[in-house]
Amino acid sequence: MQKLTSYAAGSWHEGTGEGAPIHDPHTGEAIATVDSTGLDFQAVLDHAHEVGGPALRAMTFGERAALLKALSAAIHEHREELIEISIKNAGSTRGDAKFDIDGATGTLAAYAHFGKSLGDATFLNDGEMEQLGRTKRFAGRHISVPRLGAALHINAFNFPAWGMCEKLACSILAGVPVIEKPGTPTALPAWRTAEIIVNSGVLPEGAYQFICGSTGDLLDRLGMQDCMAFTGSASTGAYLKGNENLVKNNVRVNIEADSLNAAVLGPEVDPDSETYALFLRNVALDMTQKTGQKCTATRRILVPAERVEEVKADLVAELGRTKVGDPSDRDNRMGPLSSPRQFEDVKDGIAKLQEVCDTACGGPEALFETGCYVAATLLVAKDPRAAIIHAEEVFGPVSTILAYDGSAEEAVELVTMGCGGLVTSAYSNDNDWTEAYVLGVAPWHGRVWLANERSAEQSLPPGMVLPQMVHGGPGRAGGGEELGGLRGLDFYMQRTAVQGFGGLLKDAFAPKEAAETGA
Repeated sequence: MQKLTSYAAGSWHEGTGEGAPIHDPHTGEAIATVDSTGLDFQAVLDHAHEVGGPALRAMTFGERAALLKALSAAIHEHREELIEISIKNAGSTRGDAKFDIDGATGTLAAYAHFGKSLGDATFLNDGEMEQLGRTKRFAGRHISVPRLGAALHINAFNFPAWGMCEKLACSILAGVPVIEKPGTPTALPAWRTAEIIVNSGVLPEGAYQFICGSTGDLLDRLGMQDCMAFTGSASTGAYLKGNENLVKNNVRVNIEADSLNAAVLGPEVDPDSETYALFLRNVALDMTQKTGQKCTATRRILVPAERVEEVKADLVAELGRTKVGDPSDRDNRMGPLSSPRQFEDVKDGIAKLQEVCDTACGGPEALFETGCYVAATLLVAKDPRAAIIHAEEVFGPVSTILAYDGSAEEAVELVTMGCGGLVTSAYSNDNDWTEAYVLGVAPWHGRVWLANERSAEQSLPPGMVLPQMVHGGPGRAGGGEELGGLRGLDFYMQRTAVQGFGGLLKDAFAPKEAAETGA
């Protein structure tokens, strides 16, 4: 059985313990182990601080952008191999594996483009210079500079390549070295991606380290210039955020956690319209892509009360066209859940929802004698305000229809019962309804996705995280924010107000023109 290794302080390390097994979720066979026992985590942190950080900070944004472009190409070169590994360990269909890997390389390429626009700059300007005194001789402006620590990234299991690379792209471009820890159940594709990154030789030594297994006492060692970004469950995020050392040192923490995302069908949408067809396609896609194991997947479907039966029948038909089975078979469009633990958690979650819902299709029963398979499960709430529907996320191919009265006000009330989300989508051709909905839910969401007849043909699905737009959300969603173009660098940089002679601020701290960097 393969024993996955960690890349730390310039070399690969095999753990000295027994290790935790990871599985092929199609067969249930254990295929590898992860173990970081024996690593010196202070040495890991010191290597980032003393070697990786200085090397990155010596570069301009344009030079760091060129690194990201080269990394994107290096990973893309191994695309077919990574697809096969993802099928075997993550239970991904070929389409789902491409979604993850292309998301990784696409985000790296996007941040290479963003960084190229900054050229030879080594710091960022935030706004224009401000006159502070009686004349312009005394002025102030804000700049952002790289922090002097390291970034610990604790990633989720559902996107082993994309999740790691989206955090890495922002951190490296900002000039901060990374220590990556993958989600254990799908560590094999993450480990192979890490091996490609290291073997490429693109990044300077110390800029990238990879911990395959537990992070040990690393959180207890992070200092005031370090930061931690976590993606995963709300309970684990809260536990990590409460670490005594992180609190004492005011270590920056970014959490992206549970999200009971909602799709809302407007009352006036015609059943023969493209907007309605897009609504059905997107909801079904969100339920089945990555077997529903997406932080942006739709968990609640708000439908005008008089149309619940119609929508239920149409969604059941749409879901029925998705073939489920062995992810290595190209005819199948939904594979197994990613691990035996996920399998049990999802089955338990469906059973709990069934206590307050009717089942339109699917259920908690295993589909096959072997493997972590459940059917796409569509439920209809008996009471749309039942607490469990708005409180517990079942992280699988599961969603619940909630009846509402068609008003934007009740839609806002029901959606915000989820206490914070990453994305909500709304399908309406009524501008007044849409405006009322957006302004009502915006305080509780990181992103609001809209569809109408004029944009339906060109829109990308709401579950797709784009590097240009922020990803994160308040409340239950973790309170964090990632990506959003150059906004994604803010977490890794220090914004400082510089006040003094206006001429100095204008000459020494003025924005620099982008130069040709090869990025």
